[in-house]
Amino acid sequence: MWQKLYDELQDPNFIIIAVAMDSRADAARPWIEQAAPTYPALIDRDHRVAELYNMVNVPQAVWIDEDGRIVRPAENAGAFEAFRSLDFETMTVPEDKQATAAAAKATYVAAVRDWVLTGSDSVHAFGADQARGHTAAPSAEIAQAHCHFRLGQYLLRQGREGEGVEQLVEASRLHPTSWNIWRQAAEINDMGLAAGPEFWARVNALGDDHYYPPVDMAGMPE
Repeated sequence: MWQKLYDELQDPNFIIIAVAMDSRADAARPWIEQAAPTYPALIDRDHRVAELYNMVNVPQAVWIDEDGRIVRPAENAGAFEAFRSLDFETMTVPEDKQATAAAAKATYVAAVRDWVLTGSDSVHAFGADQARGHTAAPSAEIAQAHCHFRLGQYLLRQGREGEGVEQLVEASRLHPTSWNIWRQAAEINDMGLAAGPEFWARVNALGDDHYYPPVDMAGMPE
């Protein structure tokens, strides 16, 4: 959807930068190469972007204007957790949930389009106080979690797998809401996705909590 929007707008003052939060570069690269986007697509093996903007899942987005000001802090980029209604016998998602997911995506893309075309006049662009109010400040535990994560990545690259995984597990313990961190020590399937039994058990354990937090935007599902 982002390539379509990027092609549509062709605005010299607008650029999309996609970042894959994946320490396993070989897992993310085929997806990027297959999509062949014309905007920059990067692989953040050390989750530097996640740490800087306090991102915890994908897809998330940060809106930054031409002056370098954040007009919308890190938020769910139009995703809706329809997958939680998956029927494992038929491997299908109810049509109403699919429709809600499609509407959420369309609403978010339309908001980005409006912002690109109207700038600070867009109803979707936060003022400084609003942006600050929507920014989740990282705790000491979260900061420590990212340190453990980077140490774990270093150890893995040195061939010290056991020690590296221990650091990743500790990082996830300190920052349990970060699916980005958790995925890096999780088992992946043949498609390179951490979507096996361990993932579903963790999702089910959420109960009434959100996997994708609602976006503070008119028309988005709650």
